[in-house]
Amino acid sequence: MIQTDVLIIGAGPVGMFTVFEAGLLKLRCHLIDALPQPGGQCAEIYPKKPIYDIPAYPEVLAGDLITNLAEQIRPFEPGYTLGERAETIEKLEDNSFLVTTNKGAVHHAPVIIIAGGLGSFEPRKPPIPNLDQFEEKGVEYFIKDPEIYRDKKVLISGGGDSALDWSIFLADVASEVNLVHRRNEFRGALDSVEKVIELSKIGKINLITEAEVKEIHGKEHVEALVIQSKSEGEIYKEVDHFIPLFGLAPKLGPIANWGLEIDKNAIVVNNALDYSTNIPGIFAVGDVNTYPGKLKLILCGFHEATIAVQFAYNIIHPDKKYVMKYTTVGGVEGFDGSVKEAKKAAIVKV
Repeated sequence: MIQTDVLIIGAGPVGMFTVFEAGLLKLRCHLIDALPQPGGQCAEIYPKKPIYDIPAYPEVLAGDLITNLAEQIRPFEPGYTLGERAETIEKLEDNSFLVTTNKGAVHHAPVIIIAGGLGSFEPRKPPIPNLDQFEEKGVEYFIKDPEIYRDKKVLISGGGDSALDWSIFLADVASEVNLVHRRNEFRGALDSVEKVIELSKIGKINLITEAEVKEIHGKEHVEALVIQSKSEGEIYKEVDHFIPLFGLAPKLGPIANWGLEIDKNAIVVNNALDYSTNIPGIFAVGDVNTYPGKLKLILCGFHEATIAVQFAYNIIHPDKKYVMKYTTVGGVEGFDGSVKEAKKAAIVKV
């Protein structure tokens, strides 16, 4: 059995930052995540995608953000259960919790902080009969490493920001970029739409609108696609990679059965106080929660986590009080006794 002060469900950026804030209060953390590595969607889906709204970073790649967060929390020695999904929960007589994963790992903690992002998610797939036969054989739903498309013929399907952004990015990587969308209008940012149109005018993107991919051809790997165009009929297009980007279908997964108050696939929390749920001892932070005025931004999740751990401390140590000290004064002391800058003392016992 794994014992910890705070059990964090979800090892995305908000879950990782929760470790840092809890560590300042000398609370040990353990994270559970269904993905095989920390970082959530930032690491699994779009590590090379730039993020623009992280304070002090005019631009940071999602993967680099995760690398920096991992370094930031390293002094607090978090534990990880990766590649496993939090499946069941049991509340004990002392109000602590047992959480068991789908692979049988048991975790015990007095406080749970759910930082599961959008929950478990699956890509929305186009209705092409033999699509699954070519998954990881030329059909990719996420772009993890753009370099695999270097000098390849690529067809992207979709009309949102991801389809537009990756078409623009790969225009300088792939030998040929095709963008297929079933409408003439796009749902993405206006400047991205304008850039795609400009690139299509100079031949760097082959833009095909009012069209859909209907068939995939190939033996061991994608070799060609059949596109049904409203104006041109069937188009046979030789390609090396087909990337349908129709977004994700989020689901809370087993957490939805834990007795938490749910509204539209998100966990209702008390944002006026501490981001607690309807079950005492369980908090929810980041994209997984909802409340009036909620904004699904990483930086908002950082704030929510900071507040939640302050109240988590009171549950874990009801007989103690702490005096908050700024890290510029107290520094950052890891569990190994090392101190980054300034003096010790994140907590003063009274």
